[in-house]
Amino acid sequence: MAGRYGEDVLAGDWRRRKVTPEVDAEVDLVVEDADSGFCGAVVGFESGAVVLEDRHGRRRVFPLRPAAFLLDGAPVTLRRPVRAPVPAARRRTASGSVAVADVRARVAKASRIWVEGVHDAALVERIWGDDLRIEGVVVEPLDGIDALDAEVRGFTPGPDRRLGVLVDHLVPGSKESRIVARVDSPYVLVTGHPYVDVWQAVRPAALGIRAWPVVPPGRPWKEGVCAALGVAEPAEMWRRILSRVDSFADVETPLITAMERLIDFVTEPGRPDAG
Repeated sequence: MAGRYGEDVLAGDWRRRKVTPEVDAEVDLVVEDADSGFCGAVVGFESGAVVLEDRHGRRRVFPLRPAAFLLDGAPVTLRRPVRAPVPAARRRTASGSVAVADVRARVAKASRIWVEGVHDAALVERIWGDDLRIEGVVVEPLDGIDALDAEVRGFTPGPDRRLGVLVDHLVPGSKESRIVARVDSPYVLVTGHPYVDVWQAVRPAALGIRAWPVVPPGRPWKEGVCAALGVAEPAEMWRRILSRVDSFADVETPLITAMERLIDFVTEPGRPDAG
């Protein structure tokens, strides 16, 4: 009967623990320190430890202990390659951050960034898309901000469910500033730029014009811009604008500052905004 059922399925040490895989700590490999949660790319070694650099350029040194790091969410043991890695030329994303190779987008977090419309969302994707995918942050367009306070309450923000909102024309005394003033939560940060529309946050030089046209009060701004520049309709103008944006260098500083603040805010859960 011994040969009828083949090998004994209970033979051997079935209680043996799963072995943690060893991975060469190649330059630009993105890992997370399991204890502190610090996430960064490998940039070098110091005295038997690995040096990681995060998206803000901050560096920290971690010992090469067994199962001390997470790669795509799974524990790994990092080891120094047999031949010391040669630092590669740094590639930058459209936002100016250091680009990392062979890294997949993270599973989306509960935190979100809201923008006013689809044009805002497309422009944010063009410049900050790589950064947001690595961080696991989703950008969602709103249909305006007239009901922003109610939308925020429905989102139910909290320590691990933070919300960032990018608002057009956020200047003192504007309708937008009065709407934003009604939002009151330590887990919500609203920032914005002074431009009438996100179109205007694109530098005129990127479009080959000296300045954005001045549109008379009372006339819809986008239609006025199209008429002044000889473009048939806003949809065609928007395609032209977006095609000229390649990086953060093509947009104005207030938009860059606002977006960087929002990304920092929603990627640090559990820490209410300090103001």
